Amino acid sequence: MPFDPKRTAVVLIEYQNDFTSEGGVLHDAVNDVMESTGMLDNTRRLVEVVRAAGATIVHAPITFMAGYGELSEHPYGILKGVVDSSAFVKGEWGAEIVDALAPQEGDVVVEGKRGLDTFATTNLDFILRARGIDTIALGGFLTNCCVESTMRSGYEKGYKVITLSDCVAATSPEEHENAIKFSEVMTADAFTQELQGAMAAR
Repeated sequence: MPFDPKRTAVVLIEYQNDFTSEGGVLHDAVNDVMESTGMLDNTRRLVEVVRAAGATIVHAPITFMAGYGELSEHPYGILKGVVDSSAFVKGEWGAEIVDALAPQEGDVVVEGKRGLDTFATTNLDFILRARGIDTIALGGFLTNCCVESTMRSGYEKGYKVITLSDCVAATSPEEHENAIKFSEVMTADAFTQELQGAMAAR
């Protein structure tokens, strides 16, 4: 059954220059998988269809003040990598959402993301429930970190969760492939076809 666009949101996780763009401090780490999935072009095309269908676009950037005072004194894991590379500093180019996916009128930008799970430190759940949304489709970085954490949290909160397999990227193909299997997996084209089916049925 096609998705109801009014009850569907696409959540774009960390499409920021430090990941997406040449010169971004973490770009080289994800570039190979980005190119293999074609994620930026796929996401850009998907967003155009999603907006036309009347579904919700949610941008979920991660940002920190200079000095990373929001984190513990001794971060570890992926957040240590963020600190060590000086990534996602609020107000700097690397933290900005990539131009190709810049928020448009009607989009939602959630603030306060400081860790892996997009739900954890933002008002994402409140926004989605206020809009009557019950289905979320996820794209972004990293497949096996923030996307997977958000995927699992969304599932636990009762949302139907879809991972857009060619709109996500990780630091290796193996990590990418292992992480997308927890939720329902669809390509961008398959997802947009479902939305367009809903539009045609109106």
